[in-house]
Amino acid sequence: MQQPSPRLLSLDFMRGLIMVLLALESTGLYEHLSHASAGTWFEGIMQQFFHHPWHGLHFWDLIQPGFMFMAGVAMAYSLQKQKQRDYTWNRSLKKTLRRSGWLFFWGVLDYAVRKTGLSFELWDVLTQLSFTTLVAFLIFEWRVTTQLVVCALLLLLTEALYRFTNIPGFDQPFTDQHNFGNYVDLLLMNKINRGGWVAINCIPTAVHTIAGALAGKLFLSNKGNKVKPLLIWGAICLVAGYGLDAAGITPIIKRIATSSFTLASLGWCLLGLAFCYWWIDVLNHKKRLQFFLVIGMNSLFIYLFFEIVGHRWFNEYITAISGGLMQIIKVPELPRAILSSLCIFGLEWGMCYFLYKKKIFFRL
Repeated sequence: MQQPSPRLLSLDFMRGLIMVLLALESTGLYEHLSHASAGTWFEGIMQQFFHHPWHGLHFWDLIQPGFMFMAGVAMAYSLQKQKQRDYTWNRSLKKTLRRSGWLFFWGVLDYAVRKTGLSFELWDVLTQLSFTTLVAFLIFEWRVTTQLVVCALLLLLTEALYRFTNIPGFDQPFTDQHNFGNYVDLLLMNKINRGGWVAINCIPTAVHTIAGALAGKLFLSNKGNKVKPLLIWGAICLVAGYGLDAAGITPIIKRIATSSFTLASLGWCLLGLAFCYWWIDVLNHKKRLQFFLVIGMNSLFIYLFFEIVGHRWFNEYITAISGGLMQIIKVPELPRAILSSLCIFGLEWGMCYFLYKKKIFFRL
């Protein structure tokens, strides 16, 4: 029987970091800090914590690719454990289908309840992940070269759909509200996202999850130097992604996940994982990680909490309490808003810490 694989702390850290950043964003902290920094040098830094309006790449545009990439790495470890427990492929498929089904359900539910009534939308990251997870699983046992070919085909399919479908009114490949992705959304949901997001982003971003699974297989392998391949492939993806953009072939647009965006963001994910693995798992810098591990090990719970409960009730409730108390002692409005956001995050982290200490982990 195979020995259990050692836990990859760099994966736990990166997943936790992503969830901490998302949780802070959900409290409105970045908007408050952006207002506070208006007209100063810090304003440019704060703009990196918002999605780029269209053509370009901000730091915040890497969060969702990182989320899906980390899911792929975690999948490799999960499937390794299933193999050690003598799961058949069919049994693993059923488990993956169930997980994808729940991801789809929670992703749709996240945007389903509106003040105006019920809504059906397919733009949530969990909905996208339900598709990319299944694709990554179905080809997980294939040779690495074959999986790379699949990734290339997914990106080429994306290019073809945007460039050659020529639907009247939706025949401008990289123009907001007039591209093929917007047309598909009309067919699926009878609406177009005002922010430019499209449901078929799940096609190119499946590359993120597949690449994550390949990285996970690399960590589980007997290869000595695991950092070098990550650095090489990260550099290749960055050159390819930014090269396509610089050459005027395909612009980097996160909102429709163009092939250039997919490659560039994947390059940053690979380099980020390489650094974290080298720093944490190779050099053994494992102190002071608990802050991120606490929230990362219950990533699904905290994501659904701040997206559904926090967005619709919790944030306003805590802000009313903390803001009211600070008004009594005459705290100015902007610092009051910032401190209220930190109070919300502190309580959410505290919930995750309670679950962590009780060894309660929500899984699909």
